Amino acid sequence: MKDAYLVLEDGSCFEGKSFGFEKSVFGEVVFNTAMTGYPESLTDPSYEGQIMVLTYPLIGNYGVPSAETCSDGLSKFMESGRIHAEALVVGDYSVNYSHWNAALSLSDWLKQEKIAGICGVDTRELTKVLRGSGVMQGRIFIGKPESFSPQTEYSKINFVDKVSCREILKYNEGAPKKVVLLDCGVKENIIRCLLRRGVEIARVPWNYDFSGMDFDGVFISNGPGNPDMCSEAVQNIKKAMAKEKPIFGICMGNQLLAKAGGAKVYKLKYGHRSHNQPVRMLGTNRCFITSQNHGYAVDNSSLGDDWEVYFENMNDGSNEGIRHKTKPFFSVQFHPEAASGPTDTEFLFDEFVNLL
Repeated sequence: MKDAYLVLEDGSCFEGKSFGFEKSVFGEVVFNTAMTGYPESLTDPSYEGQIMVLTYPLIGNYGVPSAETCSDGLSKFMESGRIHAEALVVGDYSVNYSHWNAALSLSDWLKQEKIAGICGVDTRELTKVLRGSGVMQGRIFIGKPESFSPQTEYSKINFVDKVSCREILKYNEGAPKKVVLLDCGVKENIIRCLLRRGVEIARVPWNYDFSGMDFDGVFISNGPGNPDMCSEAVQNIKKAMAKEKPIFGICMGNQLLAKAGGAKVYKLKYGHRSHNQPVRMLGTNRCFITSQNHGYAVDNSSLGDDWEVYFENMNDGSNEGIRHKTKPFFSVQFHPEAASGPTDTEFLFDEFVNLL
């Protein structure tokens, strides 16, 4: 393994060894505290453009499943057809792996997908830096470290456009209830959860005007980057809201629905990326452990009188969901489909389908 370095925009330098594809890459450095699920996280489109740091020290011990697909074209084990993270940073990489459906090692998979990977990094110290200063841009160098200048235009990149589908895709055609899925970078387990509930799905590009389509409800997916870059999606959601048919959003879908309702969003200091975020349903004592992956949040103070907070984060009090007081519109910031992660809140899919 060659020497490799992660250099942050504040000048911090972390040394390790390259165990992935040997190339210099740039991205926003974020940390994820989940103990498992690196195949699902790496293939989550919401990580597009980011360098993922895993805080759990031992990574790779169960390998990587095959890229097998189902009859509907969806991946059997992954969240999309490719790795979306720019690079992976871990503490202790396990060269030996064992699992019933492992097809190859994590190292071989990264090389196959041409994704950089560094192991042997002090991820505890790195995470302390990111928690203290907030997420920041970084660059991985192979061989020797170099200085670099942060890219001021990074926050203006429309990462959603990079991961959304390019044409309308249909699933389970002929089902009695039709759902338009606004694809901002949808995780495939979201599609699986909807299909298990017997609906027809029309998956449309993020900026597609679907207002003229025949549908019983709208689903707004997760996605990467800054929701303020998705003004076209917000305008189309407003048109859908005028029809007063059920709307359900997840992750970025929560932020886009909020913006369509007139609210504002802001960037969190270091985001929520884990399987263990506690959220409470407002007005109740019900608390759920959730899987999350987002760097932006809805500003509760900007919600209009017709909207209310649905869930709140028990760690920092940030918004975890909204719902309209009189119309069938609601969304959550966490991932109810949760692959991999807890499935406590999958009932929200049932609530959406029952409204159709």
